[in-house]
Amino acid sequence: MTEHKQTLDNFIVSLNEARFYDAHEDLEEIWFPRRFEDDDEVKLLKGFINAAVSFELIKKGRLQASEKVWKNYLKYLPLLKTINSEHISKYNQIALHVENIKILNSN
Repeated sequence: MTEHKQTLDNFIVSLNEARFYDAHEDLEEIWFPRRFEDDDEVKLLKGFINAAVSFELIKKGRLQASEKVWKNYLKYLPLLKTINSEHISKYNQIALHVENIKILNSN
């Protein structure tokens, strides 16, 4: 599970450096092999990937597409309150980073 933690840390670094495509790729390492599982933690990871994609679309000037993907992120965000994971504190940290980036991109 240390590898999982490192991947989550890499995601945060990529977000902070506005490397949103890389952030998306970071979490794909965890999500992709598990994408067909009916698991709330996997769905939350998908939501975080959607947030990164939304920010990348903003960078490319595709605002309408960005909003559509952002709504997918918002759909999965409530899972943050219900999942049981050893990584919950890291997920909360990621959610704060995502929210701060959204605020910065709204201005």
